[in-house]
Amino acid sequence: MITYKSESEIALLKEGGKKLAEIVYKLASLVKPGMTGEKLNEVALVLIKKAGGEPSFLNYNNFPAAICVSVDNVVVHGVPSKTPFREGQIVSIDVGFFYKGLYTDMAVTVPVGRVSREDERLIKVTEKALDKAIASLAPGLPLNTIGRVIEEIAKNEGFSVVKDLVGHGVGYAVHEEPNVANYYRKQDDLILKPGLVLAIEPMLNSGSSQVIFTEDHAVVTKDGSKSAHFEKTVAIIKDGVLVLT
Repeated sequence: MITYKSESEIALLKEGGKKLAEIVYKLASLVKPGMTGEKLNEVALVLIKKAGGEPSFLNYNNFPAAICVSVDNVVVHGVPSKTPFREGQIVSIDVGFFYKGLYTDMAVTVPVGRVSREDERLIKVTEKALDKAIASLAPGLPLNTIGRVIEEIAKNEGFSVVKDLVGHGVGYAVHEEPNVANYYRKQDDLILKPGLVLAIEPMLNSGSSQVIFTEDHAVVTKDGSKSAHFEKTVAIIKDGVLVLT
């Protein structure tokens, strides 16, 4: 069932989303050679508690951590580990935040020190795809506007879109309907209306779009190529779109 949030709930989501964004950017600033995903998870637990919220990923579908830390060919759902980051890697940090009864979701991908020009481009294009998709939204447009914009940007830049994973509705639960594909699907013709809250999250690969679902939660690229992931929670409002995170 697709749900619509009230103006007061969107105001609360914006409050929680602002706190989440601060947490995500703080964690991203700590990424450097020698840092570990496990340490980022420890910091995240402290920051989330200090912000008055709870980690919505912890124990969700048996996930063992507060955040997802996905390195290089790990697309999403990487479990934070003790392995130190190395110069030249790229790291995605995905955080879910439960605040005053409502959920927001956000992710960024950052370089570890200096990275190759191609990896830098992958990160920038994925972020650009998210920002352009958000900027294209307005009440009355179909949901597949999001996938069309993301797919077009990815193709023009020579990257592939992961099709086995999607964005989603969010707010009352960690994941809600509708699914938000990052490529154009004719059937995604739901008309956007005020009150709809979405987690939009393009995942682009430098190689093939195919992925493998591993037994330890993580989703990895089938060909071992690198993947970048950006995500923001947004609300459709009367005069456009409001970025909550």
